[in-house]
Amino acid sequence: YTSRDMENKTTVQEFILLGFPGTWHFRVSLVVLFALMYSLTVTGNASIIALVWANRNLHTPMYFFLCNLSFLEIWYITGIVPKAMGVMLGTSQTISFRVCILQLFFLLSLGSTECFLLAVMAYDRYLAICYPLRYNSLMNNVFSAQLALGSWLGGFLAISLLAFLTSRLTFCGPKVINHFLCDIDSCLALSCTDTWPVELATFLISIIVVVVSCAVTLVSYIYIISAILRIQSAQGRKKAFSTCSAHLTVVTIWYGSTIFLYVKPSAQNSLDLNKLVNTFNTVVTPLLNPFIYTLRNKEVTQALEKAFQKK
Repeated sequence: YTSRDMENKTTVQEFILLGFPGTWHFRVSLVVLFALMYSLTVTGNASIIALVWANRNLHTPMYFFLCNLSFLEIWYITGIVPKAMGVMLGTSQTISFRVCILQLFFLLSLGSTECFLLAVMAYDRYLAICYPLRYNSLMNNVFSAQLALGSWLGGFLAISLLAFLTSRLTFCGPKVINHFLCDIDSCLALSCTDTWPVELATFLISIIVVVVSCAVTLVSYIYIISAILRIQSAQGRKKAFSTCSAHLTVVTIWYGSTIFLYVKPSAQNSLDLNKLVNTFNTVVTPLLNPFIYTLRNKEVTQALEKAFQKK
C-alpha cells in the first residue's frame, strides 16, 4: 500500500471472527463440545489444586509446580472458549482492536509461561532423580517459589514487546479473521503496513521461549534417562521413571503443537491448518494435563482415593 492508498482507507477498529465454517447444527455441536471440554478442564485443574492444598504429603516442589500449571490452564482456556462459543453461535462475532490485542497478549504470555514452567518441572525431576540425597536442600521452598515466579514474569515480559509491535500495525480492511480467536498469524495476514518487524520479533521470541525451554527440558531428560538406566533393580527403574512419565507426556504434546505454530520464519502460512492445531493446543491440551497427571501418578491417585473414602 502507498501512503495515498492508506489515506483513502479507514482504519479498522474491530474485527469479525469467522470461527468454524459449516451448518448451524455443526456449529451448535461444536459449542456443546467446547462447553463440555471447558467444564472438564476447569473442574479437573481446580480439583488438582484443591487436592494438593488439602494433602500435606503432596506439599512438595513437584506438586507446587503442578498447581501453577493447573492454575495457568484454567486462565488459558477461559481466555479462549467463552468467546469462541459466542463466535460459533453468531452472538458475539465482533471483537474490538484493543480487545483483540489484549487476548493475543494474554494467550501468548500464558503459553510462554507454560513453556518455562514445563522446563522448570523437568529441572525439578532432574534434581530429584540425579541428586536424591541433596534434593531437599537444592530444591527448597524459596528456590521453587523463585522458579515459579520467574516463569510467570518471564512469560509475560517476553510477549510485551510482541504485543506492543502488533498494536502499532495498521489495519485498513478486510477485517474478517479466519479464526475463533485473535492470534498473531491472523493479525499479520490482515495488516496493510509492513509486518516484517513483527514477524522477526515473533520468530526471535519463539526461539528464545520455545527452543531454549525445550532445550532445558531435553537436556534434563537426557540426564534423567541415563541416571535411570544406571539403577540396578527393575523396580527401582520403574519407580524412578513413573515420577516423570506424566510430565514427559505433557511436554511432548505441548511442544509438538507449539513449535509447529510459532517457530517458523514466516507466520502467514496455512491459516486453516493453524486453526486446527490451535484448537488442539488451546482447548484439548489444558483438558489432557490433569488427567495425564492423575492417571499416571500414584501419589495423586492415592490422595484422590482417600478424598472419596472420606466422603
